[in-house]
Amino acid sequence: MEVRSENNIQVRCDKIPSQLIPRTRLQVWFFRVCSSILLWTCLIQLLAVCELWHPRLLTGLTNRIPWTSRPPLRLQHSLHSPPPLPPPRNYRSNGFLKVSCNGGLNQMRAAICDMVIVARLLNLTLVVPELDKTSFWADPRDEVRIIKRLPKKFSRKYGFQAFQMSPVSWSNEKYYLEQILPLFSKHKVVHFNRTDTRLANNGIQLDLQKLRCRVNFQGLKFTPEIETLGYKLVRILQDKGPFVALHLRYEMDMLAFSGCTHGCTVEEAEELKRLRYAYPWWREKEIMSEERRQQGLCPLTPEEATLVLQALGFDKETQIYIASGEIYGSERRLASLRAAFPHIVKKETILDPAELQQFQNHSSQMAALDFMVSVASNTFIPTYYGNMAKVVEGHRRYLGFKRSVLPDRKKLVELLDLHQNGTLPWNDFALAVRQVHEKRMGQPFRRRIIPDKPKEEDYFYANPEECLCEGTKCEDLVGPSNSSTLH
Repeated sequence: MEVRSENNIQVRCDKIPSQLIPRTRLQVWFFRVCSSILLWTCLIQLLAVCELWHPRLLTGLTNRIPWTSRPPLRLQHSLHSPPPLPPPRNYRSNGFLKVSCNGGLNQMRAAICDMVIVARLLNLTLVVPELDKTSFWADPRDEVRIIKRLPKKFSRKYGFQAFQMSPVSWSNEKYYLEQILPLFSKHKVVHFNRTDTRLANNGIQLDLQKLRCRVNFQGLKFTPEIETLGYKLVRILQDKGPFVALHLRYEMDMLAFSGCTHGCTVEEAEELKRLRYAYPWWREKEIMSEERRQQGLCPLTPEEATLVLQALGFDKETQIYIASGEIYGSERRLASLRAAFPHIVKKETILDPAELQQFQNHSSQMAALDFMVSVASNTFIPTYYGNMAKVVEGHRRYLGFKRSVLPDRKKLVELLDLHQNGTLPWNDFALAVRQVHEKRMGQPFRRRIIPDKPKEEDYFYANPEECLCEGTKCEDLVGPSNSSTLH
């Protein structure tokens, strides 16, 4: 039997053995299944790319696609298209930079970005930073060579000893070019054993500031295990509606370090003081708690946070995710917050204990989950302006100036005390709280620069303004009068 195709190709079917016909049908079926999978994969990837570059372009389409077919949830959507990557750099390496990141999760995150900038500035090869290696992984960067480990000839096994040092904090390009670069000519491998805040906030050339952003917002990611669980957390919360991420910085270590004991019992205050004395690297030992609180230097207590949330207009139906470790005083200190806001959740109440088990003994990995939820939340409210609050704030600015309520703690303490002693009625208190925070919702503003006082000026990663707007649009968004002082 002959069959003639549309292309006039003859196929003789009578010579095909009958025992091969089932296999041929199986092959056709297999081909169709593979083709379908391939087409769906291409469609999903196309949607993901379009959503990344133009978030509103496919809104109508993706809303009609069931969750099982949608691309994985992405947290890194900005209102502007990502800038094109520069062509790969070909450069002669001046040596190897080895770094050990110190501090918590967000200090390490910023430090990694800064060390990439130092490697780029000095034409160095960067060794993958030593840190909690199960928290981060980074895409290869075209601008800087990154290797997993030093060549064998530079290992201790062969008797090589790297030169160790700590760079001066808040240093500019001149310091690294004149003081650090010559060290590589002599030692070939330099090991920075401290990396927190070793690069200035300001006075860095624009292309390096933008590279800081590319590393932070595009190159630096959490491990797949963390991202998968973080996406699941966000999805569960979003399925229930809008939610607030409350970074309730009221853990034992924070209170001991800061010396803030407002609302604590006498026994608790003594316990916190003993902990502070147990750590010799915490320099301040005798701290006047109430004096520090009046200066706006203490985290809000859970009871104070409850009143502030109510004054800002959040009601009992508000879904609140507590982004923190174990609250000092446990459920006793959360009683008023739960009474005012019954829909309070934490990662420990949302997820199965088995899902969190692998992260339980790793505080940085648990903080990474809180970081992802905080970035994705509809509103982010930190009760203390620490490293996490600053880095999350900057990330949310990059994603289109998402709403971040940044409490003015000094003013709030004044208002809270007036209200709680009966001097300021509730309606006046609530109005005053809202007025104080009208311009503290994550709107665009210029970074505050204080010459010779980098610790007191605005942190680059809290407001990376160089990466938030282009050309004249920047002046429209960030006018000279838009500035803010954060407490």
